[in-house]
Amino acid sequence: MDDHDMSINAYRDLVGEPSDTVPAILATGRSDITTLFVSMSRKHEQGHDADYLRWHSLDHRPEQQRLASIRTSTRLVSTPQCRAARAADADSHSAVDHVMIYFFAGQEGLGEFYDLGLALHEAGRSPFIMPPVERGVYTLGEVVAEPRIRTGADVLPWLPIRGMYLLVEQGGEAAPLPQGIPGVAGALTSSSVASEISSVAPGQHLTLCFLDQDPIEVARTIEPYLRERWSDTSLTPLLAAPYFSIVAYEWDRYLP
Repeated sequence: MDDHDMSINAYRDLVGEPSDTVPAILATGRSDITTLFVSMSRKHEQGHDADYLRWHSLDHRPEQQRLASIRTSTRLVSTPQCRAARAADADSHSAVDHVMIYFFAGQEGLGEFYDLGLALHEAGRSPFIMPPVERGVYTLGEVVAEPRIRTGADVLPWLPIRGMYLLVEQGGEAAPLPQGIPGVAGALTSSSVASEISSVAPGQHLTLCFLDQDPIEVARTIEPYLRERWSDTSLTPLLAAPYFSIVAYEWDRYLP
């Protein structure tokens, strides 16, 4: 059984109504995520990407969860196959091979986030610095979950995924992609805002597509939707690319 069949069969025995259609489920709790901090980096200059991923996953990233404002996080990595499958790759974002996303319950947590990073550095806990491309703060826009996955949009950031498809665009309004695209379990839109810890100008749009099938396969499926999107709107694509989620303790499984 290949990965495609495994992804489809994962949902085969799930029954019942999708959460987003059941008011009684939604009444028990809604997501408080309002803000994303997104760090985009180049690959390591000496090729130590696997060592970096190991350090960040076992040391740096878990420490962030001591902050009550951080609800969850996701780390992504590009491979040569991912790079070849990109639908857009502007000079400003061509070098993005690593992406780290933190989901915050409010922008007020960004100060604590900075303070924690400084404290870890001063404690000698930051041996790696990946060459940055940009670091941005984004406010959450619209979030949608596919009915087939049952779980609702509120908990989409916690869904086990194979990777993400990232859209970075500027200009116009960044609406979600159409629902029903194979391999896309859900998506969220966001727009950058001014922040002391951001290098991104306000108004850049970031769309995250959560993937439950192979990101390379989804990249081929999603490209026609993107071509239509860019021909019908004033959006200018800066990056449209698939990324794999890292696999714990297999730090060299997906590398640039």
